[in-house]
Amino acid sequence: MMGPFILDLNGHELEAEERELIEHPAVGGIIFFSRNYHDRAQLGALVKAIRKVKPGLLLTVDHEGGRVQRFREGFFPLPAPGKLAGLDHPELPSLLEDAGWLMAAELLAHDIDLSFAPVLDLERGSEVIGDRSFGAEPEQVIARAGAYIGGMKAAGMAAVAKHFPGHGSVRADSHKESPVDERALAEIEAADLVPFKALISQGLVQGMMPAHVIYRAVDPEPAGFSSFWIKEMLRRRLGFAGLVFSDDLTMEGAAVAGGYAERARRALAAGCDLLLACNHRAGAVSIIDSLPHDLARDLSPLRKRDNAGAAHLYGSRRWREASERLLRISREQGWTG
Repeated sequence: MMGPFILDLNGHELEAEERELIEHPAVGGIIFFSRNYHDRAQLGALVKAIRKVKPGLLLTVDHEGGRVQRFREGFFPLPAPGKLAGLDHPELPSLLEDAGWLMAAELLAHDIDLSFAPVLDLERGSEVIGDRSFGAEPEQVIARAGAYIGGMKAAGMAAVAKHFPGHGSVRADSHKESPVDERALAEIEAADLVPFKALISQGLVQGMMPAHVIYRAVDPEPAGFSSFWIKEMLRRRLGFAGLVFSDDLTMEGAAVAGGYAERARRALAAGCDLLLACNHRAGAVSIIDSLPHDLARDLSPLRKRDNAGAAHLYGSRRWREASERLLRISREQGWTG
Protein backbone atom coordinates (compact mmCIF):
# COMPACT_ATOMS: atom_id res chain seq x y z
CA MET A 1 0.00 0.00 0.00
CA MET A 2 1.27 3.45 -0.95
CA GLY A 3 0.17 7.07 -0.64
CA PRO A 4 -1.94 8.66 -3.39
CA PHE A 5 0.37 11.46 -4.56
CA ILE A 6 2.55 11.22 -7.69
CA LEU A 7 5.51 13.64 -7.40
CA ASP A 8 7.61 15.20 -10.17
CA LEU A 9 11.34 15.96 -9.95
CA ASN A 10 13.37 19.00 -10.97
CA GLY A 11 16.35 17.53 -12.79
CA HIS A 12 18.72 14.68 -13.62
CA GLU A 13 19.54 13.86 -10.00
CA LEU A 14 17.51 13.51 -6.83
CA GLU A 15 17.63 16.68 -4.71
CA ALA A 16 17.73 16.68 -0.90
CA GLU A 17 14.23 18.18 -0.66
CA GLU A 18 12.95 15.53 -3.06
CA ARG A 19 14.35 12.74 -0.90
CA GLU A 20 12.42 14.17 2.05
CA LEU A 21 9.23 14.47 0.00
CA ILE A 22 9.53 10.89 -1.27
CA GLU A 23 9.76 9.68 2.32
CA HIS A 24 6.43 11.36 3.14
CA PRO A 25 3.70 8.71 3.58
CA ALA A 26 1.40 10.54 1.15
CA VAL A 27 3.84 10.08 -1.77
CA GLY A 28 3.25 6.87 -3.71
CA GLY A 29 4.86 7.52 -7.06
CA ILE A 30 7.02 9.61 -9.39
CA ILE A 31 6.29 11.03 -12.84
CA PHE A 32 9.26 11.72 -15.10
CA PHE A 33 9.61 14.50 -17.67
CA SER A 34 12.17 15.31 -20.37
CA ARG A 35 14.07 17.46 -17.85
CA ASN A 36 14.79 14.29 -15.86
CA TYR A 37 16.48 12.55 -18.79
CA HIS A 38 19.97 12.97 -20.27
CA ASP A 39 20.81 9.42 -21.28
CA ARG A 40 20.01 5.86 -20.30
CA ALA A 41 22.87 5.58 -17.79
CA GLN A 42 21.76 8.75 -16.00
CA LEU A 43 18.14 7.57 -15.94
CA GLY A 44 19.24 4.26 -14.46
CA ALA A 45 21.14 6.05 -11.70
CA LEU A 46 18.18 8.32 -10.95
CA VAL A 47 15.76 5.39 -10.76
CA LYS A 48 18.15 3.51 -8.47
CA ALA A 49 18.43 6.55 -6.18
CA ILE A 50 14.63 6.83 -6.00
CA ARG A 51 14.18 3.11 -5.31
CA LYS A 52 16.78 3.32 -2.53
CA VAL A 53 14.68 5.92 -0.69
CA LYS A 54 11.34 4.13 -1.14
CA PRO A 55 11.47 0.86 -3.10
CA GLY A 56 7.72 0.50 -3.64
CA LEU A 57 7.11 3.77 -5.49
CA LEU A 58 5.16 3.61 -8.75
CA LEU A 59 7.41 5.11 -11.45
CA THR A 60 5.52 6.68 -14.36
CA VAL A 61 6.02 8.75 -17.51
CA ASP A 62 4.10 10.06 -20.52
CA HIS A 63 5.74 8.08 -23.31
CA GLU A 64 3.14 7.69 -26.06
CA GLY A 65 5.40 8.38 -29.05
CA GLY A 66 5.62 11.27 -31.49
CA ARG A 67 5.53 14.63 -29.69
CA VAL A 68 4.76 12.97 -26.35
CA GLN A 69 7.92 10.97 -25.64
CA ARG A 70 9.90 12.14 -22.61
CA PHE A 71 13.00 9.97 -23.12
CA ARG A 72 14.59 10.52 -26.53
CA GLU A 73 18.35 10.12 -27.05
CA GLY A 74 19.14 6.41 -26.68
CA PHE A 75 15.48 5.34 -26.58
CA PHE A 76 13.56 3.98 -29.55
CA PRO A 77 11.95 6.85 -31.58
CA LEU A 78 8.30 5.85 -31.28
CA PRO A 79 6.00 7.16 -34.03
CA ALA A 80 2.90 9.09 -32.98
CA PRO A 81 0.06 6.57 -32.49
CA GLY A 82 -2.19 8.47 -34.90
CA LYS A 83 0.37 8.42 -37.70
CA LEU A 84 0.92 4.71 -37.32
CA ALA A 85 -2.80 3.99 -36.94
CA GLY A 86 -3.55 5.97 -40.11
CA LEU A 87 -1.41 3.80 -42.36
CA ASP A 88 -3.07 1.73 -45.07
CA HIS A 89 -1.05 -1.36 -44.21
CA PRO A 90 -2.13 -5.02 -44.37
CA GLU A 91 -0.41 -5.77 -41.05
CA LEU A 92 -1.59 -2.69 -39.15
CA PRO A 93 -2.75 -4.56 -36.00
CA SER A 94 0.63 -6.27 -35.78
CA LEU A 95 2.46 -2.95 -36.24
CA LEU A 96 0.40 -1.35 -33.46
CA GLU A 97 1.09 -4.31 -31.20
CA ASP A 98 4.82 -3.93 -31.95
CA ALA A 99 4.65 -0.22 -31.05
CA GLY A 100 2.91 -0.94 -27.74
CA TRP A 101 5.40 -3.69 -26.96
CA LEU A 102 8.48 -1.58 -27.84
CA MET A 103 7.27 1.35 -25.73
CA ALA A 104 6.42 -0.82 -22.73
CA ALA A 105 9.34 -3.22 -22.88
CA GLU A 106 11.92 -0.44 -23.05
CA LEU A 107 10.47 1.44 -20.09
CA LEU A 108 10.13 -1.74 -18.03
CA ALA A 109 13.75 -2.64 -18.82
CA HIS A 110 14.71 0.68 -17.18
CA ASP A 111 12.65 -0.15 -14.06
CA ILE A 112 9.77 2.21 -14.89
CA ASP A 113 6.34 0.77 -14.15
CA LEU A 114 4.08 2.44 -16.66
CA SER A 115 3.43 5.01 -19.33
CA PHE A 116 0.16 6.92 -19.19
CA ALA A 117 -1.13 5.27 -22.36
CA PRO A 118 -3.05 4.76 -24.52
CA VAL A 119 -5.08 7.81 -25.51
CA LEU A 120 -8.65 6.67 -26.26
CA ASP A 121 -9.86 10.11 -27.35
CA LEU A 122 -11.41 10.40 -30.80
CA GLU A 123 -9.56 12.66 -33.23
CA ARG A 124 -12.28 15.26 -33.77
CA GLY A 125 -10.39 18.54 -33.96
CA SER A 126 -8.75 18.90 -30.52
CA GLU A 127 -5.49 20.88 -30.56
CA VAL A 128 -3.96 18.87 -27.73
CA ILE A 129 -5.02 15.41 -28.97
CA GLY A 130 -4.38 15.39 -32.74
CA ASP A 131 -2.08 12.53 -33.77
CA ARG A 132 -2.05 11.16 -30.23
CA SER A 133 -5.42 9.59 -31.12
CA PHE A 134 -5.83 6.21 -32.81
CA GLY A 135 -8.66 7.47 -35.03
CA ALA A 136 -11.74 9.60 -35.56
CA GLU A 137 -14.30 6.79 -35.21
CA PRO A 138 -15.00 4.70 -32.11
CA GLU A 139 -14.55 1.33 -33.86
CA GLN A 140 -11.17 2.44 -35.22
CA VAL A 141 -9.96 3.41 -31.76
CA ILE A 142 -11.24 0.18 -30.21
CA ALA A 143 -9.42 -2.02 -32.72
CA ARG A 144 -6.21 -0.01 -32.97
CA ALA A 145 -5.79 0.88 -29.30
CA GLY A 146 -6.75 -2.69 -28.42
CA ALA A 147 -3.87 -3.99 -30.55
CA TYR A 148 -1.50 -1.46 -28.96
CA ILE A 149 -2.59 -2.54 -25.46
CA GLY A 150 -1.99 -6.13 -26.52
CA GLY A 151 1.66 -5.24 -27.08
CA MET A 152 1.88 -3.44 -23.74
CA LYS A 153 0.36 -6.44 -21.99
CA ALA A 154 2.77 -8.85 -23.70
CA ALA A 155 5.65 -6.75 -22.35
CA GLY A 156 4.16 -6.75 -18.83
CA MET A 157 2.81 -3.20 -18.54
CA ALA A 158 -0.64 -2.10 -17.35
CA ALA A 159 -2.72 0.19 -19.56
CA VAL A 160 -3.83 3.60 -18.27
CA ALA A 161 -6.45 5.01 -20.64
CA LYS A 162 -7.11 8.73 -21.07
CA HIS A 163 -8.81 11.24 -21.17
CA PHE A 164 -12.19 9.97 -19.89
CA PRO A 165 -14.91 10.52 -21.12
CA GLY A 166 -13.18 11.98 -24.19
CA HIS A 167 -11.14 15.13 -24.91
CA GLY A 168 -11.07 14.79 -28.69
CA SER A 169 -14.13 16.88 -29.53
CA VAL A 170 -13.07 20.11 -27.79
CA ARG A 171 -10.47 22.26 -29.50
CA ALA A 172 -9.08 24.03 -26.41
CA ASP A 173 -6.00 22.70 -24.58
CA SER A 174 -6.74 22.04 -20.90
CA HIS A 175 -3.08 22.72 -20.06
CA LYS A 176 -3.75 26.38 -20.91
CA GLU A 177 -7.48 26.98 -20.34
CA SER A 178 -10.69 25.33 -19.14
CA PRO A 179 -12.26 23.62 -22.16
CA VAL A 180 -16.04 23.28 -22.33
CA ASP A 181 -17.86 20.58 -24.30
CA GLU A 182 -21.47 21.62 -24.92
CA ARG A 183 -22.78 18.28 -26.21
CA ALA A 184 -25.59 16.32 -24.63
CA LEU A 185 -24.80 13.13 -22.72
CA ALA A 186 -26.48 10.98 -25.40
CA GLU A 187 -24.12 12.35 -28.04
CA ILE A 188 -21.04 11.68 -25.88
CA GLU A 189 -22.29 8.18 -25.08
CA ALA A 190 -22.80 7.43 -28.78
CA ALA A 191 -19.25 8.44 -29.72
CA ASP A 192 -16.48 9.37 -27.26
CA LEU A 193 -17.49 6.93 -24.53
CA VAL A 194 -17.66 3.92 -26.86
CA PRO A 195 -13.91 3.05 -26.85
CA PHE A 196 -13.71 3.40 -23.07
CA LYS A 197 -16.75 1.18 -22.59
CA ALA A 198 -15.51 -1.48 -25.00
CA LEU A 199 -11.95 -1.75 -23.73
CA ILE A 200 -13.07 -1.72 -20.08
CA SER A 201 -15.53 -4.53 -20.83
CA GLN A 202 -12.71 -6.50 -22.48
CA GLY A 203 -10.66 -6.20 -19.27
CA LEU A 204 -7.83 -4.36 -21.05
CA VAL A 205 -7.65 -1.21 -18.89
CA GLN A 206 -6.12 -1.15 -15.39
CA GLY A 207 -5.92 2.63 -14.89
CA MET A 208 -7.92 5.65 -16.03
CA MET A 209 -7.26 9.38 -16.29
CA PRO A 210 -10.22 11.77 -16.58
CA ALA A 211 -10.14 14.91 -18.72
CA HIS A 212 -9.96 18.45 -17.33
CA VAL A 213 -12.97 19.25 -19.53
CA ILE A 214 -16.35 20.58 -18.44
CA TYR A 215 -19.23 18.74 -20.16
CA ARG A 216 -21.67 21.52 -19.35
CA ALA A 217 -24.89 19.78 -20.38
CA VAL A 218 -24.02 16.90 -18.02
CA ASP A 219 -22.21 18.39 -15.00
CA PRO A 220 -20.82 21.86 -14.20
CA GLU A 221 -17.59 20.32 -12.83
CA PRO A 222 -14.65 19.16 -15.00
CA ALA A 223 -14.71 15.37 -15.35
CA GLY A 224 -11.76 14.92 -12.96
CA PHE A 225 -13.75 16.65 -10.19
CA SER A 226 -17.12 15.14 -11.08
CA SER A 227 -18.62 12.33 -9.03
CA PHE A 228 -21.11 11.81 -11.86
CA TRP A 229 -18.39 11.03 -14.39
CA ILE A 230 -16.14 9.01 -12.06
CA LYS A 231 -18.47 7.32 -9.57
CA GLU A 232 -21.66 7.05 -11.61
CA MET A 233 -20.54 6.70 -15.23
CA LEU A 234 -17.08 5.15 -14.96
CA ARG A 235 -17.52 2.99 -11.86
CA ARG A 236 -21.21 2.06 -11.81
CA ARG A 237 -22.37 2.12 -15.43
CA LEU A 238 -19.14 1.03 -17.15
CA GLY A 239 -18.02 -1.25 -14.30
CA PHE A 240 -14.46 0.04 -14.12
CA ALA A 241 -12.69 -1.46 -11.10
CA GLY A 242 -9.16 -0.13 -11.68
CA LEU A 243 -7.34 2.92 -10.33
CA VAL A 244 -8.26 6.48 -11.35
CA PHE A 245 -5.53 9.10 -11.70
CA SER A 246 -6.33 12.79 -11.65
CA ASP A 247 -4.84 14.60 -14.63
CA ASP A 248 -2.26 17.20 -13.60
CA LEU A 249 -3.87 19.36 -10.90
CA THR A 250 -1.68 22.34 -11.84
CA MET A 251 -3.18 22.54 -15.36
CA GLU A 252 -5.33 25.56 -16.13
CA GLY A 253 -8.29 23.25 -16.67
CA ALA A 254 -8.12 22.33 -12.97
CA ALA A 255 -7.99 25.93 -11.69
CA VAL A 256 -11.79 26.14 -11.46
CA ALA A 257 -11.57 23.78 -8.47
CA GLY A 258 -9.68 26.28 -6.29
CA GLY A 259 -6.23 26.22 -4.66
CA TYR A 260 -3.96 23.18 -4.88
CA ALA A 261 -5.01 21.48 -1.64
CA GLU A 262 -8.67 22.11 -2.49
CA ARG A 263 -8.17 20.64 -5.98
CA ALA A 264 -6.73 17.51 -4.39
CA ARG A 265 -9.57 17.27 -1.88
CA ARG A 266 -12.19 17.65 -4.59
CA ALA A 267 -10.52 15.15 -6.92
CA LEU A 268 -10.45 12.55 -4.14
CA ALA A 269 -14.05 13.30 -3.18
CA ALA A 270 -15.12 12.83 -6.81
CA GLY A 271 -13.54 9.38 -6.90
CA CYS A 272 -9.93 9.81 -8.00
CA ASP A 273 -7.54 7.36 -6.32
CA LEU A 274 -4.21 8.96 -7.26
CA LEU A 275 -3.19 12.59 -7.67
CA LEU A 276 -0.79 14.28 -10.08
CA ALA A 277 0.44 17.85 -9.58
CA CYS A 278 3.40 18.68 -11.80
CA ASN A 279 5.72 21.61 -12.57
CA HIS A 280 4.77 23.53 -9.43
CA ARG A 281 6.70 22.42 -6.35
CA ALA A 282 4.91 24.74 -3.91
CA GLY A 283 1.57 23.41 -5.12
CA ALA A 284 2.78 19.83 -4.77
CA VAL A 285 4.01 20.46 -1.23
CA SER A 286 0.69 22.10 -0.35
CA ILE A 287 -1.17 19.00 -1.54
CA ILE A 288 1.19 16.56 0.22
CA ASP A 289 0.86 18.46 3.49
CA SER A 290 -2.94 18.41 3.21
CA LEU A 291 -3.29 14.65 2.70
CA PRO A 292 -4.02 12.28 5.60
CA HIS A 293 -1.00 10.12 6.44
CA ASP A 294 -3.12 6.97 6.52
CA LEU A 295 -4.56 7.41 2.99
CA ALA A 296 -3.15 4.41 1.08
CA ARG A 297 -3.75 2.67 -2.24
CA ASP A 298 -3.00 -0.83 -3.51
CA LEU A 299 -0.86 -0.10 -6.58
CA SER A 300 -0.06 -3.74 -7.38
CA PRO A 301 -2.30 -3.85 -10.50
CA LEU A 302 -0.12 -1.10 -12.03
CA ARG A 303 3.31 -2.41 -11.08
CA LYS A 304 5.67 -3.86 -13.63
CA ARG A 305 6.38 -7.56 -13.74
CA ASP A 306 9.97 -8.66 -13.15
CA ASN A 307 12.09 -7.69 -16.14
CA ALA A 308 15.51 -8.94 -17.23
CA GLY A 309 16.84 -5.44 -17.91
CA ALA A 310 18.00 -3.36 -20.86
CA ALA A 311 20.94 -5.50 -21.99
CA HIS A 312 18.73 -8.57 -22.30
CA LEU A 313 15.98 -6.60 -24.07
CA TYR A 314 18.22 -4.98 -26.70
CA GLY A 315 19.79 -8.35 -27.47
CA SER A 316 16.46 -10.14 -27.92
CA ARG A 317 15.06 -11.31 -31.23
CA ARG A 318 11.67 -9.68 -30.54
CA TRP A 319 13.31 -6.30 -30.00
CA ARG A 320 15.43 -6.60 -33.13
CA GLU A 321 12.53 -7.61 -35.37
CA ALA A 322 9.96 -5.13 -33.98
CA SER A 323 12.34 -2.16 -33.88
CA GLU A 324 13.68 -2.78 -37.39
CA ARG A 325 10.16 -3.05 -38.82
CA LEU A 326 8.93 0.16 -37.19
CA LEU A 327 12.11 2.07 -38.04
CA ARG A 328 11.81 1.03 -41.68
CA ILE A 329 8.19 2.26 -41.84
CA SER A 330 9.09 5.51 -40.05
CA ARG A 331 11.82 6.20 -42.60
CA GLU A 332 9.58 5.31 -45.54
CA GLN A 333 6.93 7.72 -44.22
CA GLY A 334 9.44 10.48 -43.49
CA TRP A 335 8.68 10.44 -39.76
CA THR A 336 12.34 10.02 -38.81
CA GLY A 337 15.76 10.39 -40.44
